[in-house]
Amino acid sequence: MPGNGSARLVATLRECESRAAGGALTIGEVLDSVQEAGYAFICVFLVLPFLQPFSLGPLATVGGLTFAVLGWQCFRGHHVPVLPERVRRTAMGQVAWRRLLEVCVKLLQWCARFTRARRGEWVNGERGRRTIGLTLVAGGLLMAVPFFGIPFNNFLPALAIFFVCIAELEQDGTMVFVAFGWLLVTVLYFAAILLVLWLAGEQAVNFFG
Repeated sequence: MPGNGSARLVATLRECESRAAGGALTIGEVLDSVQEAGYAFICVFLVLPFLQPFSLGPLATVGGLTFAVLGWQCFRGHHVPVLPERVRRTAMGQVAWRRLLEVCVKLLQWCARFTRARRGEWVNGERGRRTIGLTLVAGGLLMAVPFFGIPFNNFLPALAIFFVCIAELEQDGTMVFVAFGWLLVTVLYFAAILLVLWLAGEQAVNFFG
């Protein structure tokens, strides 16, 4: 079963699904109703739509910058996360909340197989706060890179964001290193894309030159 932090997240999503039955519910309305909502709680909630292989285009840029802003707030020690107004006004119906809930439950049940409280120094105190904050900033900026139409360009940094959030929710410092690994994979993937584009451009110049 998911840990306490994960269970609280699932309960909130179930409540959102019920509330959305009466009409579309905005992200801002949901987050305002969450007591003591931490950065990890909010970012897991927001990263779910990006955990799929297809590029979400400009939406990923907006989402990525949102994660970067939240990460910077966390790094600077702000206790209450503040979302951009454009994100807060985003509304979703009951079907969308149900889909988010289904994805969230499956992911958390999968994570529960290998997460446990360990290496608390990486998720607690000032060191933990700064580590989580910087990881969110890095993941957000990588997600915001406009590689529109390229598969996995949102998915890879989203995994880094997801696992650093799981690290805080489950108090599992080992998941911080998993998040670092996905950041590295993202950088290498983007570097490979740039190399391919550069080589293709060079070939085109030589062909038409």
